[in-house]
Amino acid sequence: MLVECVPNFSEGKRPAVLQALLDAARRPRVRVLGLSADPDHNRAVMTLAGEGADVVEALFDAARTALQLIDLRVHEGSHPRMGAVDVVPFVPIDETPMAYCVQMAQELGGRLGSELGLPVYLYERAARSRDRVNLARVRQAQFEDLGAWMADARHRPDYGPASPHLTGGAVAVGARAPLIAFNAWLSTRDPHVAEQVARAVRGSSGGLVGVKALPMTTPSREEHPVQVSMNLVDYQKTSMPMALDLVRREAARYGAQVVRTEVVGFLPLEAVIESARYYLQLTDVTAEQIIERSFWTHRLGEEP
Repeated sequence: MLVECVPNFSEGKRPAVLQALLDAARRPRVRVLGLSADPDHNRAVMTLAGEGADVVEALFDAARTALQLIDLRVHEGSHPRMGAVDVVPFVPIDETPMAYCVQMAQELGGRLGSELGLPVYLYERAARSRDRVNLARVRQAQFEDLGAWMADARHRPDYGPASPHLTGGAVAVGARAPLIAFNAWLSTRDPHVAEQVARAVRGSSGGLVGVKALPMTTPSREEHPVQVSMNLVDYQKTSMPMALDLVRREAARYGAQVVRTEVVGFLPLEAVIESARYYLQLTDVTAEQIIERSFWTHRLGEEP
């Protein structure tokens, strides 16, 4: 059964470390689909796909390499983080059931805890309690405050020691549906504007369903260093165009515009099709009208 895995590492500046993480994850039966790194966030997002057991092996070796090469005691970046390997979600592909991804999360989490001494919190569909379903709640303590947070019995990990790894902190491992990491830069240098826009967009503060949003600063982009960073966790209810429209409207209240957007990692084809439907009013367009998709479908001998 095929799964996608999207591990996030707290490293986005050192090419040699990023290459070492890629090398550690490579397997004959695992596809490394991509690695997106940001020096301002000091974070990298890797995307793997393959049979579940093979992906678990790849992730274990990548995590071991991360613990060897990343020291959060000297880490600086604008993205929240509690671990060198910060979050590891398993995502089902095609007909793979979510329960299988939960099983893979449990297998990887158990090994990270017992073999690498890394505290592991299961989240989202793999969570063992309701208060650990939401990743934001699991990861509410940053690395610097993790020891005091974990000392509370309510915050003991699902696997591994009850105190942080000295240099690697802790990790959240889970199973979830596909999401879209979608960021928008604003034409302002004022981080307060991004804070207000993120608050208006964020589902938990009364914004859009299935949208998580944080204000970010990206100093390397000197002209436009302020960003609204979003995760669309239910893109079928809140599409990229819907989220972008609200960001634009809220930014305009403060005299700012959206100057650029980006997608981090990969996104479902259906999300791209929905953007065409929304902006071009192509209400009846389907994936079968994408020429490359139609070509490969016919080449594989399947009905379009």
